[in-house]
Amino acid sequence: MSGFWFTEKQTENFGITIKVNKTLHTEQTEFQKLDMVETEEWGNMLLLDGMVMTSQVDEFVYHEMVAHVPLFTHPNPENVLVVGGGDGGVIREVLKHPSVKKATLVEIDGKVIEYSKKYLPEIAGDLEDARVEVKVGDGFLHIAESENEYDVIMVDSTEPVGPAVNLFTKGFYAGISKALKEDGLFVAQSDNPWFTPDLIRNVQRDVSEIFPITRLYIANIPTYPSGMWSFTIGSKKHDPLEVADERFHEMETKYYTKELHKAAFALPKFVKDLTK
Repeated sequence: MSGFWFTEKQTENFGITIKVNKTLHTEQTEFQKLDMVETEEWGNMLLLDGMVMTSQVDEFVYHEMVAHVPLFTHPNPENVLVVGGGDGGVIREVLKHPSVKKATLVEIDGKVIEYSKKYLPEIAGDLEDARVEVKVGDGFLHIAESENEYDVIMVDSTEPVGPAVNLFTKGFYAGISKALKEDGLFVAQSDNPWFTPDLIRNVQRDVSEIFPITRLYIANIPTYPSGMWSFTIGSKKHDPLEVADERFHEMETKYYTKELHKAAFALPKFVKDLTK
């Protein structure tokens, strides 16, 4: 199919619409509906169950903010786990940190990896790096089977539907705590405050009951619902707001900066109220 408009509905009365030049691939995988499309405005775009996951033009915002905020917060991240993230963007950013010795990706849907490599090579290209181990499997089960193993865990999931439902539960966060080392920390995308405030409120409550340091930060991602996207950090010891200046090192980014690291935690009042 080619030359049509795709609409992702946020509510029954609101959605975002994107002009699609052509469909590159469409498939009902074992877990979800996968579409790879070429868009007029955003380049190639991955859709899962009718929701925008990533695009060539704005992908750097999400991937940089998932990776660099926790990795600069931890003083020496060597062993990193990414749950989900089959497009490879978070892994690409993780590998920019020289302290990282191993990065494990656990993606439940191997088709996401396959077609990201084919149609989003600038995002997925580092999945072949020698420091990366790619596992096609259930991230929830992988976490449950891990103990005192990881310095940093990043949960790069879809919204809480389909295969990602279990990744937004208190039991999952408790499993993450067990899988982390004694000074470990994790980050998870936690949706947007305009349309899913209750989800953010619940995530903040559940994480704060397990981790002594819980923080919410935001970024601007134009192809995601509302454009304002949130991320939740749970940390055993290290506070992202107390990172010393000398810990930051130069790297090539398009969104993340040393100054933005702390500024991202300065929340609008209506968003900050969700953390209470």
